[in-house]
Amino acid sequence: MAAHQADAAAAGAPPHRLRTEESWGYDRRNIDYIQHAAATGLYEIRGMGAKRHLPHFDDLLFLGASLSRYPLEGYRERCSTRTILGTRYAKRPIELAMPITIAGMSFGSLSARVKEALGRAATEAGTSTTTGDGGMTEEERRSSKTLVYQCLPSRYGFNPDDVRRADAIEIVIGQGAKPGGGGMLLGQKVNPRVAAMRTLPAGIDQRSACRHPDWTGPDDLVIKIQELREITDWEKPIYVKIGATRVFNDVKLCVHAGADVIVVDGMQGGTAATQTVFIEHIGIPTLAAVRQAVDALEDLNMRGKVQLVVSGGIRSGADIAKALAMGADAVAIGQGMLVALGCNSESWVRPDGRHVSAVADYATLGTAPGYCHHCHTGRCPVGLTTQDAALELRLEPAIGARRVRNYLKTLNMELATVARACGKQDVHHLEKEDLVALTVEAAAMAGVPLAGTSWIPGVARRPEGD
Repeated sequence: MAAHQADAAAAGAPPHRLRTEESWGYDRRNIDYIQHAAATGLYEIRGMGAKRHLPHFDDLLFLGASLSRYPLEGYRERCSTRTILGTRYAKRPIELAMPITIAGMSFGSLSARVKEALGRAATEAGTSTTTGDGGMTEEERRSSKTLVYQCLPSRYGFNPDDVRRADAIEIVIGQGAKPGGGGMLLGQKVNPRVAAMRTLPAGIDQRSACRHPDWTGPDDLVIKIQELREITDWEKPIYVKIGATRVFNDVKLCVHAGADVIVVDGMQGGTAATQTVFIEHIGIPTLAAVRQAVDALEDLNMRGKVQLVVSGGIRSGADIAKALAMGADAVAIGQGMLVALGCNSESWVRPDGRHVSAVADYATLGTAPGYCHHCHTGRCPVGLTTQDAALELRLEPAIGARRVRNYLKTLNMELATVARACGKQDVHHLEKEDLVALTVEAAAMAGVPLAGTSWIPGVARRPEGD
């Protein structure tokens, strides 16, 4: 065989393509994974979200109005984006100017300056932000008009007095990037302030619990919700956040436990740090999770009584419009907010407005702008996911707040533009009837027809001729 190939080469034959063709099962990614595991005996930990392609909102399209439906005229006809969350039991539901909220990201994973910037932006845009694990910082509370306080399994930094100072409480059962797993905060990000808030030693890796320590099932969730209602005099809405896995049953259990709002986080959601095997292989896509959550609420006749917030890989006004059309009441965005702040940018911005290159700092991490997922290291080149005293100065709160506010404004305008194009005077009037799917998989997951047909895979028989 070798002699035959040598003769072919000598005769001027082109190189055999198999010499440079990757194996599907053992491509460069899988070879690198196996060789790293063999060399170290360790699994990979990283930040951000899934890198694999998954069915997503990009696989859906809107049917804009034309003759059978009339669109709204440009910006002259009003389209409301007002959103109210927590109407079931809370004395003081949350009223927002838009159905777009900032997801929970902890002080510890993010710097205090970043938390302040997010709070400022949410206040200026008329929406809410969320504390994340590790407790509430004074910077975040001062800057946030509407702040949701998370109660996670770790209970790091949990303070009943801060619960009373919050505007809503979110009980976190799971996270889309790592359902069934707890959070991680590596020692290089545990500075003295973070350690003091979490009552743990500085500089030591911290792994959060994967389940709440004081309950073993849904009946105990009922008790926890009642306790939180009692210490807040039934004023604050109670959210329950679940990672998307067995969504239909989990949403029903949240409703029976007494939740005002349910947050469903799909597997495209991000994280500061977890095992890659979690990010890429556990959970279900956000697109599939939305439909199951809405089906559960409708099955209990609770749609509209219990609000649904969807998160996990939502980036644009079109994504938001599609989530609302499928039945969500609002969305929560985490990774997109970090990108708006400058995550994966080539430079960071000084207070005087001058841009400073960060390319060399990415190179020291072995990566480049646009590819970085090194949130867990604490060496963020643009000063976001760090507790380093020098690096965190690369984010000026006022500049960061302006960028996030602009992003929120753009998202809301895009959302309203889509709703007007579909003839809706309120973004919450978008419905599944306005959607079609580009692929059979997306049609089946979302429960909408394949474009150009009336066929919904798994729901209706395909008519002849379609």
